[in-house]
Amino acid sequence: MRSKKSDRRSQRTVKHFRCFLYADEFNVIWQPTLRAMWSPVGQQVMVRTPGKPANHYGIGAVNYHTGETFVIFRKRKKRIQIAEFLRLLLKRYPDKRIILAWDNVYTHKDGEVEKVELEFPDRLKLLYLPTYSPWLNPIEMLWRHYRREVTHCELFESAQKLIDALKNFFQKYNRTPQRILSIIGSKAA
Repeated sequence: MRSKKSDRRSQRTVKHFRCFLYADEFNVIWQPTLRAMWSPVGQQVMVRTPGKPANHYGIGAVNYHTGETFVIFRKRKKRIQIAEFLRLLLKRYPDKRIILAWDNVYTHKDGEVEKVELEFPDRLKLLYLPTYSPWLNPIEMLWRHYRREVTHCELFESAQKLIDALKNFFQKYNRTPQRILSIIGSKAA
Protein backbone atom coordinates (compact mmCIF):
# COMPACT_ATOMS: atom_id res chain seq x y z
CA MET A 1 0.00 0.00 0.00
CA ARG A 2 1.32 3.43 -0.91
CA SER A 3 1.77 6.10 1.67
CA LYS A 4 0.20 9.57 1.45
CA LYS A 5 3.69 11.03 1.22
CA SER A 6 4.60 8.98 -1.89
CA ASP A 7 1.19 9.83 -3.47
CA ARG A 8 1.88 13.57 -3.01
CA ARG A 9 5.38 13.18 -4.42
CA SER A 10 4.11 11.37 -7.54
CA GLN A 11 1.39 14.03 -8.04
CA ARG A 12 4.07 16.76 -7.88
CA THR A 13 6.16 14.86 -10.42
CA VAL A 14 3.24 14.51 -12.85
CA LYS A 15 2.38 18.22 -12.51
CA HIS A 16 6.02 19.16 -13.07
CA PHE A 17 6.14 17.50 -16.51
CA ARG A 18 3.12 19.38 -17.85
CA CYS A 19 3.66 18.20 -21.43
CA PHE A 20 3.03 14.58 -22.44
CA LEU A 21 3.47 13.94 -26.16
CA TYR A 22 3.17 10.96 -28.46
CA ALA A 23 5.38 11.13 -31.54
CA ASP A 24 6.08 9.21 -34.70
CA GLU A 25 7.05 9.57 -38.35
CA PHE A 26 4.91 9.03 -41.41
CA ASN A 27 5.59 8.64 -45.11
CA VAL A 28 4.45 11.40 -47.44
CA ILE A 29 4.17 9.57 -50.72
CA TRP A 30 3.15 11.49 -53.81
CA GLN A 31 1.14 8.53 -55.06
CA PRO A 32 -2.47 8.71 -53.87
CA THR A 33 -3.59 6.22 -51.26
CA LEU A 34 -6.45 4.10 -52.54
CA ARG A 35 -9.62 3.06 -50.81
CA ALA A 36 -13.03 1.69 -51.72
CA MET A 37 -15.21 4.14 -53.65
CA TRP A 38 -18.75 4.15 -55.01
CA SER A 39 -19.09 3.98 -58.78
CA PRO A 40 -21.76 2.95 -61.25
CA VAL A 41 -22.05 -0.81 -61.78
CA GLY A 42 -19.55 -1.97 -64.37
CA GLN A 43 -17.49 1.24 -64.30
CA GLN A 44 -14.23 1.55 -62.44
CA VAL A 45 -13.09 4.90 -61.07
CA MET A 46 -9.68 5.80 -62.47
CA VAL A 47 -7.22 7.47 -60.10
CA ARG A 48 -4.23 9.15 -61.74
CA THR A 49 -0.77 8.42 -60.37
CA PRO A 50 2.61 10.05 -61.02
CA GLY A 51 5.32 8.24 -62.97
CA LYS A 52 7.99 8.22 -60.27
CA PRO A 53 6.78 9.14 -56.79
CA ALA A 54 8.85 11.58 -54.73
CA ASN A 55 9.08 10.49 -51.09
CA HIS A 56 9.14 12.84 -48.15
CA TYR A 57 8.55 12.21 -44.48
CA GLY A 58 6.64 13.87 -41.71
CA ILE A 59 7.87 13.78 -38.14
CA GLY A 60 5.25 14.84 -35.65
CA ALA A 61 3.99 14.88 -32.10
CA VAL A 62 0.61 15.38 -30.48
CA ASN A 63 0.05 16.70 -26.97
CA TYR A 64 -2.17 14.08 -25.34
CA HIS A 65 -3.77 16.60 -22.99
CA THR A 66 -4.27 19.68 -25.22
CA GLY A 67 -4.52 18.16 -28.70
CA GLU A 68 -1.88 20.49 -30.13
CA THR A 69 0.16 18.97 -32.94
CA PHE A 70 3.64 19.80 -34.14
CA VAL A 71 4.81 18.39 -37.48
CA ILE A 72 7.87 18.97 -39.67
CA PHE A 73 8.51 17.65 -43.18
CA ARG A 74 11.88 16.40 -44.40
CA LYS A 75 13.31 14.36 -47.28
CA ARG A 76 14.77 11.87 -44.80
CA LYS A 77 13.86 10.49 -41.39
CA LYS A 78 17.23 9.50 -40.02
CA ARG A 79 18.74 10.22 -36.60
CA ILE A 80 19.83 13.73 -37.63
CA GLN A 81 16.28 14.72 -38.61
CA ILE A 82 14.87 13.12 -35.45
CA ALA A 83 17.36 15.07 -33.31
CA GLU A 84 16.42 18.26 -35.19
CA PHE A 85 12.76 17.51 -34.46
CA LEU A 86 13.50 17.12 -30.73
CA ARG A 87 15.37 20.43 -30.64
CA LEU A 88 12.49 22.19 -32.40
CA LEU A 89 10.07 20.60 -29.93
CA LEU A 90 12.14 21.91 -27.01
CA LYS A 91 12.02 25.41 -28.57
CA ARG A 92 8.25 25.09 -29.01
CA TYR A 93 7.81 24.33 -25.30
CA PRO A 94 10.62 26.42 -23.74
CA ASP A 95 9.20 26.49 -20.20
CA LYS A 96 7.95 22.90 -19.95
CA ARG A 97 9.41 19.54 -19.25
CA ILE A 98 8.50 17.15 -22.04
CA ILE A 99 7.78 13.44 -21.81
CA LEU A 100 7.80 11.99 -25.31
CA ALA A 101 6.49 8.48 -25.97
CA TRP A 102 7.29 6.88 -29.30
CA ASP A 103 8.10 3.56 -30.87
CA ASN A 104 11.30 1.65 -30.46
CA VAL A 105 12.70 2.18 -33.97
CA TYR A 106 16.49 2.47 -34.34
CA THR A 107 16.35 6.14 -35.45
CA HIS A 108 14.96 7.07 -32.02
CA LYS A 109 18.04 5.83 -30.20
CA ASP A 110 21.80 6.35 -30.09
CA GLY A 111 23.93 9.05 -31.69
CA GLU A 112 22.28 12.40 -32.31
CA VAL A 113 19.06 11.60 -30.43
CA GLU A 114 20.91 10.51 -27.30
CA LYS A 115 22.97 13.73 -27.43
CA VAL A 116 19.80 15.83 -27.34
CA GLU A 117 18.41 13.85 -24.39
CA LEU A 118 21.70 14.17 -22.50
CA GLU A 119 21.94 17.88 -23.31
CA PHE A 120 18.48 18.54 -21.79
CA PRO A 121 18.10 15.96 -18.98
CA ASP A 122 15.74 18.18 -16.97
CA ARG A 123 13.56 19.10 -19.93
CA LEU A 124 13.24 15.95 -22.06
CA LYS A 125 12.38 12.37 -21.13
CA LEU A 126 12.03 9.79 -23.91
CA LEU A 127 9.80 6.76 -23.36
CA TYR A 128 9.95 3.84 -25.74
CA LEU A 129 6.84 1.85 -26.62
CA PRO A 130 7.24 -1.86 -27.36
CA THR A 131 8.41 -2.82 -30.85
CA TYR A 132 5.70 -3.54 -33.45
CA SER A 133 2.82 -2.12 -31.41
CA PRO A 134 1.39 0.90 -33.27
CA TRP A 135 -1.93 0.52 -31.43
CA LEU A 136 -0.19 1.84 -28.31
CA ASN A 137 0.66 5.16 -30.00
CA PRO A 138 -2.47 7.35 -30.41
CA ILE A 139 -0.79 9.56 -33.02
CA GLU A 140 -1.23 6.66 -35.46
CA MET A 141 -4.96 7.49 -35.45
CA LEU A 142 -4.16 11.05 -36.52
CA TRP A 143 -1.97 9.77 -39.36
CA ARG A 144 -4.85 7.54 -40.51
CA HIS A 145 -7.20 10.52 -40.37
CA TYR A 146 -4.89 12.74 -42.46
CA ARG A 147 -4.65 10.04 -45.13
CA ARG A 148 -8.42 9.69 -45.21
CA GLU A 149 -8.95 13.43 -45.47
CA VAL A 150 -6.01 14.53 -47.64
CA THR A 151 -4.48 11.79 -49.76
CA HIS A 152 -7.12 9.10 -50.42
CA CYS A 153 -7.71 8.91 -54.18
CA GLU A 154 -6.14 12.33 -54.70
CA LEU A 155 -3.19 13.13 -56.96
CA PHE A 156 -1.50 16.46 -56.34
CA GLU A 157 0.30 18.39 -59.10
CA SER A 158 3.60 18.04 -57.27
CA ALA A 159 5.07 16.67 -54.07
CA GLN A 160 5.28 20.26 -52.76
CA LYS A 161 1.51 20.74 -53.31
CA LEU A 162 0.93 17.58 -51.29
CA ILE A 163 3.13 18.86 -48.45
CA ASP A 164 1.28 22.20 -48.56
CA ALA A 165 -2.05 20.33 -48.28
CA LEU A 166 -0.71 18.40 -45.28
CA LYS A 167 0.49 21.61 -43.61
CA ASN A 168 -2.99 23.08 -44.13
CA PHE A 169 -4.55 19.97 -42.62
CA PHE A 170 -2.46 20.22 -39.44
CA GLN A 171 -2.96 24.00 -39.17
CA LYS A 172 -6.73 23.53 -39.53
CA TYR A 173 -6.84 20.86 -36.83
CA ASN A 174 -4.60 22.87 -34.49
CA ARG A 175 -7.39 25.49 -34.50
CA THR A 176 -9.78 22.79 -33.17
CA PRO A 177 -7.69 20.76 -30.72
CA GLN A 178 -10.80 19.13 -29.23
CA ARG A 179 -11.26 17.37 -32.55
CA ILE A 180 -7.70 16.03 -32.42
CA LEU A 181 -8.27 14.81 -28.85
CA SER A 182 -11.34 12.96 -30.09
CA ILE A 183 -9.42 11.42 -33.02
CA ILE A 184 -6.57 10.15 -30.82
CA GLY A 185 -8.96 8.91 -28.13
CA SER A 186 -7.71 11.16 -25.35
CA LYS A 187 -9.90 11.29 -22.23
CA ALA A 188 -9.11 15.03 -22.06
CA ALA A 189 -11.62 15.47 -24.93
